[in-house]
Amino acid sequence: MPSFVAGPSDHVPNRRSGPVPVLPHALVKTILQLYDYPHPWKPHTIIRGYDKAHALRTATMCMAVARYLSHEPSRLRSFHIACLLHDLGRAGLDPRLFGRIWSWARKHNVPTRPAEWRLRHPHSRYGGEAKAFVKAHGQQLADEGVPLTPWACEQIDMRLDFARRHRRQLKRAKPTLESLGIRWLPWMEHVTLSYYYPEKLAQSPGWVRELGEILIACEQLEAYSNRRRGKDYYTRVQESFTEAFTYLDSLQRQNRLSVRVLNAVRRLTASGIFDPVLKAARGGILSPDEQRFLRSLW
Repeated sequence: MPSFVAGPSDHVPNRRSGPVPVLPHALVKTILQLYDYPHPWKPHTIIRGYDKAHALRTATMCMAVARYLSHEPSRLRSFHIACLLHDLGRAGLDPRLFGRIWSWARKHNVPTRPAEWRLRHPHSRYGGEAKAFVKAHGQQLADEGVPLTPWACEQIDMRLDFARRHRRQLKRAKPTLESLGIRWLPWMEHVTLSYYYPEKLAQSPGWVRELGEILIACEQLEAYSNRRRGKDYYTRVQESFTEAFTYLDSLQRQNRLSVRVLNAVRRLTASGIFDPVLKAARGGILSPDEQRFLRSLW
């Protein structure tokens, strides 16, 4: 028997009150500090975690959706932690270098996710996608002025070898997590890796699969709305909520998202509960037309 109810409650959280976090603010702040990374060649210098705000906003939306879908309260604390740390594999991200590499890849129709790489290159070794990318395209990137230094290869690992890098950063963070009384459970890893590695959810219980889908949906909604990431990562000049939900719809058609999860995200977005999060992602502005579109989603 799955440990969540078959359908969401008819209650939609109050728009003005917003989703209430499960974890206290001080603990959330300490967890997000795990994104800070020692500079590889500048002693005593810390690279501040680029993705902290994205992780915080994503986790806020995830918790609202998980509650709306009546997931067991006993699991929400661990789910909240997993959502906050879902991008820990990108600790140390260099926005300029990361953006140059992956903007180039998108421009040249080069796969940017492990599953997509293996689909295009079926003989690539599982877990060896980043090395295959370097072998196939390293010279082209060098010709574009992006030599594949060890630091550049780290930026490639942040997408194509994300699972391995995420585990390395969790190992580095383990003493802090233990001091906070936090256990990193196997299902939390499956949830955090579900976007890049959907196969990791295949044999999981239904409730784990659904939590993974919730994270995928909310993370992608925030990412498509995130003005700073769009500009830095992909030289994107404009964000579009229409494109965001078109992409979520495409994930549902691919069976990456269930109708139940997508409908929950749509209904909560239409209720206005996500407006503060989406407004922050957009740099503080939601136009009247955008607000009308969001209200029309349900």
